[in-house]
Amino acid sequence: MSDMKLVVVGAAGRMGRTLIRIIAETQGAVLAGAIEREDSPHLGKDAGELAGTGPNGIAISSDTLPVFARADGVLDFTSPAATVGFAAYAAQAHVVHVIGTTGCSAEDEAKIKAAARHTPIVKSGNMSLGVNLLGVLVRQAAKALDAADFDIEILEMHHKHKVDAPSGTALLLGAAAAEGRGIGLANSSVRVRDGHTGPRPEGTIGFATLRGGSVVGDHSVILAGAGERIVLSHHAEDRAIFARGAVKAALWAHGRKSGLYSMLDVLGLSE
Repeated sequence: MSDMKLVVVGAAGRMGRTLIRIIAETQGAVLAGAIEREDSPHLGKDAGELAGTGPNGIAISSDTLPVFARADGVLDFTSPAATVGFAAYAAQAHVVHVIGTTGCSAEDEAKIKAAARHTPIVKSGNMSLGVNLLGVLVRQAAKALDAADFDIEILEMHHKHKVDAPSGTALLLGAAAAEGRGIGLANSSVRVRDGHTGPRPEGTIGFATLRGGSVVGDHSVILAGAGERIVLSHHAEDRAIFARGAVKAALWAHGRKSGLYSMLDVLGLSE
């Protein structure tokens, strides 16, 4: 089987450059295109040279659809608005779309789900193996420990440039906890505490957000009971773990039927 031809969108950003480097070192994958916005100062530059892998003959372009049409898959860690547009292009070209973008609204999610009727899409708040395994453990712990006895709090910290909060990973973990408890996250999560809040409502899932420095991503799920606490944590030290997961997801989805998948599907952890 020939190598899977992959396109990186947002190719000049930190994550885009990391994806280009990981593709270069992954057997079975090859870079077929690199996309940036129309006003990017990097248009026309060699993608490999920009990413630090050496010239590869792939010029950064803003002409999306023709590049998608020559590819097998797209790797996307951009912004919600851009991702919705790329989902439509991927559906039109019938290529795999791997989405690591966070901060999508309900309307954005609906458009991505509609695009998945025409092509395979893998979307996750976090592409790392460790975080997705953590999500499974959180779901099991939340199911085993009754809400009357254990409160659930999710603490996350990222670098100062991150624009959405809570993080996609924190929401992924919150959704896992809610699933374990058999409740809906939207109606049970507490995102802000300020002033005289009163006692903590039983069964809620709390979120605390920290931002600063260059932290790649720290997440902890705390199950706090009377006289004891269980803390399940993941610390990301290199964003390459997300890039490796995204490439793994693309290779897994290549040739599969249209649909919306998650990293749990890719890793064989879905029930």
